[in-house]
Amino acid sequence: MNKLSHALLAALLATCLAASAVAAPAAQTPAPEPDTIILSDTLHYDDVTKTSTFTGNVVLTRGAMTLRADKLVTHEDKDGNQFGTATAAPGKLVNVRQENPEKFEVLIGTGQQADYVGQSGDITLTGQATVIRQICGETFDSVRGARIVYHDKSGTYEAFGGKNSAAAGGRVRSLAQPQSKIDQAIAKCRAKRS
Repeated sequence: MNKLSHALLAALLATCLAASAVAAPAAQTPAPEPDTIILSDTLHYDDVTKTSTFTGNVVLTRGAMTLRADKLVTHEDKDGNQFGTATAAPGKLVNVRQENPEKFEVLIGTGQQADYVGQSGDITLTGQATVIRQICGETFDSVRGARIVYHDKSGTYEAFGGKNSAAAGGRVRSLAQPQSKIDQAIAKCRAKRS
């Protein structure tokens, strides 16, 4: 995953799980914050605990990002820190997808559960966890494990093996393609669309 864009991974999961988080400012002008649309079979909001629970075929869309889960619970503590947990039904996975059309890139994160802690910026995919980067529909980089944690503040990540790993033998598996191959794929895609 060393070739994966850490900023995109952070944006991918953090924006989906903290639907009401403020977008980071660009250059000197704040970027407009995209609308967040959440479709679900049910919604329960508790104003006392500041908790929203979305259940059944949850689809969260925010800009070029989409999260699909069976349940999404978001809440805010008394200090305004945001937390989110997306879960999947047995035999299914939470799916988070971020598109970057300028680079012809799609990042896809999956796991049985995805957690976001706003104060630290930590994002965790747990159970059959994967993060895959595709360029023009072709997979170039990937990480697989039982748990993948991204630490936004330090720009680092960790992947852990275990009995519920997405990689064979309960191990962590990482694939990173040479940058020259990625550049060639982007150039080829750009030429096709010109």
